[in-house]
Amino acid sequence: MKPAFAAALLAAPAWGASSPPPALSTGAALWQGLLGLLVVLAILMAFFWLMRRFSPGQTGAQGVVKVVGGVMLGTREKLVVVEVGETWLLLGVGGGQVNTLHTLPRPQGVSAQAPRDPLSGFSDKLKEVLRGRKG
Repeated sequence: MKPAFAAALLAAPAWGASSPPPALSTGAALWQGLLGLLVVLAILMAFFWLMRRFSPGQTGAQGVVKVVGGVMLGTREKLVVVEVGETWLLLGVGGGQVNTLHTLPRPQGVSAQAPRDPLSGFSDKLKEVLRGRKG
């Protein structure tokens, strides 16, 4: 049985060499990879669109609770004034907690406004600087 096994081992490389290796097309591989990437990106975009569309997060209309203003005290702490009906609440937010610090009635003649865009002052300043360079 040993001579038959040796003959089979000697013949084995000839069996693999008899068929040519498959032709590799780099263009086809590139298109296949690109198509796979586009499919994954399309699935991610659809997932994020669905999350934004159907998430129970805050919507454009704030309803009963309105943020009047706030100030950062540190990297993780801030004070926020929130209007609930006719009452203002001073809230301390930080460390994963929200604490009511003070409660007061809404001042006369003051209404809650949408939070001001922090970059609006920057954009105005940039416009002034660009006008100064042109003129």
